[in-house]
Amino acid sequence: MWSTAAAAYGCRVNPAVRAAMIATYAIFGLNGLVFASWAARIPAASDTLGLGAGQIGSLLLVGAVGSVLSLPLAGIVAARFGTGNTVRIGGTAAAVAATSVAFGLATVSVPVVAVGLFLFGCGIALWDVGQNIEGADVERRVGRTIMPRFHAAFSGGAFVGALMGAGLSAVGVSLAAHLVAVAVLSLAVSLWTPRHFLPEAAPHGAATGPARDDARPQRFGAWGEPRTLLIGLVVLGAALTEGAANDWVAKASVDGLGTTESTGAVMFAVFVAAMTALRFLGGPLIDRFGRVRVLQASLGSSLAGLVVFVAAPNVPLAAVGAVLWGAGAALGFPMGMSAAADDPDRAAARVSVVSTIGYTAFLAGPPLIGFLGDVVGIRNALLVVGVAVLASFLTAPVARERNAEAGPPLRTASDQRP
Repeated sequence: MWSTAAAAYGCRVNPAVRAAMIATYAIFGLNGLVFASWAARIPAASDTLGLGAGQIGSLLLVGAVGSVLSLPLAGIVAARFGTGNTVRIGGTAAAVAATSVAFGLATVSVPVVAVGLFLFGCGIALWDVGQNIEGADVERRVGRTIMPRFHAAFSGGAFVGALMGAGLSAVGVSLAAHLVAVAVLSLAVSLWTPRHFLPEAAPHGAATGPARDDARPQRFGAWGEPRTLLIGLVVLGAALTEGAANDWVAKASVDGLGTTESTGAVMFAVFVAAMTALRFLGGPLIDRFGRVRVLQASLGSSLAGLVVFVAAPNVPLAAVGAVLWGAGAALGFPMGMSAAADDPDRAAARVSVVSTIGYTAFLAGPPLIGFLGDVVGIRNALLVVGVAVLASFLTAPVARERNAEAGPPLRTASDQRP
C-alpha cells in the first residue's frame, strides 16, 4: 500500500519528498500495529490478570492519562528536538512500555502493567503528534490531500496487528511474548525510519528567536475560536467511536456473543479492515462530494453499525455491524485535521487544538465505557458512543471547506525546500 501510494505521486514529488512520504506511511503503519497488538488481546490480559471489564477499564484509563498528560507537551518536544526525534522518543518509550507490560503479565502484577500502560500512553502520544506534524508537512509539499491515506496506513498496521494477535492467540503464544517481539520491532523501526523525514524548517513551527515568541499567543488563542472548538467536537465523536472499537470490539464479542478470544480478535480485524479501505479510498469521495456530506454519511454509517453490532444475536450479523462501524469511523479524524488546517497561517495552532480534543476522546473515552460495562455489559455500554456520534453529525457543517480563508497557496511538490 505504501509503495503504491508513493508511486501514485511519484511523478509530482522530488526524491526527498517521496522518501519522506514513504517513511511517514511506515511510521503511521507501525504505530497502528503496535497499538493493535495490545488492543486485540485485551481479553487475554483480562484473563491473565483476573480482571473484569471495569478493572480493565481502570488499567486502560492509566494509559489514557499518560497520553492526555503528554499531548500538550508533544508540540514543545517537537519544536525543541524536531519531528523525527519526537517519533524516536515516542517509539522508544512505547518499546520500553511494552516490555514492562509483558513483565507485569508474566509475573501477574497489576501495578507493573499499570506503570507500563502509563508509559505506553506517553510514548504513543508523542509518536502520534510527531507523525501528524510530518504528515501535514509532506501533504503541503505534495500539494494534494493525502492525510486520509496516512491514517489508512495506521489502520492497515492495526489490521496486521489484529490478525497477528488472532493468530498468536490461536496457537497459544502468550501475550507477554507477543509484546516483547513488538517492542523490538517498535524500537528498530521508530529509530531508523525518521532519518528519511523532511528537514526541520518553518512549517513545523520550530523557528527560533522572536518568531517563536510571536507564535505562542496564536497557539493558545486557537482554544478560544468557536469554529476550531466545534471542529474539535466533530472529531471527538469520530475519535471516540474509533477508540471504543479498538479497545472493546474484541472483548464485547467474547462477552456478548460467547466467542473465543481468537474470534474476538478477528472481529476487531474486520472493523479495522473496513476502516482502512475507506481511508485509502476516501480522498476522491471528499473531493467529489465535499467534507460535510462525507462526514455526515460516515457518522451515519458509524451509528448504524454500532447499533447493529450491539443488537446482533450472532457473529455474522455482528460482523456486518463491525463493517458499517469501521467504514463510518474512517474519515472523521483526517477530515477534522484538514478542516482545522484550512488557513495555513493558523494551521499549526488549530490542528493542535483539534488533535488534542480528538486524542483525549480516543484515549480517555473507552476506559470510561469499561466502567459502565460492569453495570450494563460491555456491548450495551458501547451505545453511549452513539450520543457523541450524533452530536458530531449535527455539528458536521462547521467543517465545510473555507477556500476564501486559505491564504497563500501551498508549495508545490516541485518546490525545493530552503
